[in-house]
Amino acid sequence: MAYCEDLMKQEQHVRTFFNKHSDQDRKDYRTGQVLAFRGHDESDNSSNQGNYIRILRFLADHNEDIKTVTLKNSPRNNMVIALSIQKDVGDALFFVLIDESYDVSMKEHMVVALRFVDKNISVFERFIGLKHVTSTTAILLKEALDQLFSKHGLSISRLHGQGYDRASNMQGEFNGLRTLIMNENECAYYIHCFAHQLQLAIVVVAKKHDQINYFFNAVANVVNVVGASCRRRDILRENQLLSIVEALENDNLSSRQGKNQKTTLKCFVNTYWVSYY
Repeated sequence: MAYCEDLMKQEQHVRTFFNKHSDQDRKDYRTGQVLAFRGHDESDNSSNQGNYIRILRFLADHNEDIKTVTLKNSPRNNMVIALSIQKDVGDALFFVLIDESYDVSMKEHMVVALRFVDKNISVFERFIGLKHVTSTTAILLKEALDQLFSKHGLSISRLHGQGYDRASNMQGEFNGLRTLIMNENECAYYIHCFAHQLQLAIVVVAKKHDQINYFFNAVANVVNVVGASCRRRDILRENQLLSIVEALENDNLSSRQGKNQKTTLKCFVNTYWVSYY
């Protein structure tokens, strides 16, 4: 009930927060293309700042609209380059956000971001890196996190919060990452990621509807049957291709780069909303 009441508070709703920003702010943000942090040495005195910064500087030098909203001309909490995490955080207490993901080559990575409040009482979030891990055991994740903290000059003594999902290796009461961190700093309180909580709640509530529950059970059976055979996968792809061509010819489907690509069949994961989509 408490979570529901918090969610219903409109002044805290993400839409309310977003609408507080002017149309010009949103236009400026999109002008920068919101490109991802590349992980190079991008400091001002670096002899090679990497492709991302060099391209960004090139664009800024040749386009006044881009120049006015990027690099040193952009807001401190929206520079999208994360030059110095330690400099930004300083002596402030911070909160660590961690998730696990894998890339197209199926390499497992630990994704780490920090959340903190600066001296001006402004809230910041900083993505500090992807760390390849050979295993997702709590001990190896803790070692990888220690390496990231050491790289950026961060002290675990200033860590006052940790947030991620409820996987046993993450929030386990006895051997999870949460416990390993709290053994070193008992003030690093664990909070179950609210996005995960919301997704789990939506899945449970939706499945209380008989037709929705039947639909997802039927789709799950199709995925299992088709996914077990390469021949069945090919038949499904051929039929899907014919459906897409017909929809395009009838102007019932838009077409542009990156759309209508071949994808693989995946089972549903309750905290991975795209799988349901």
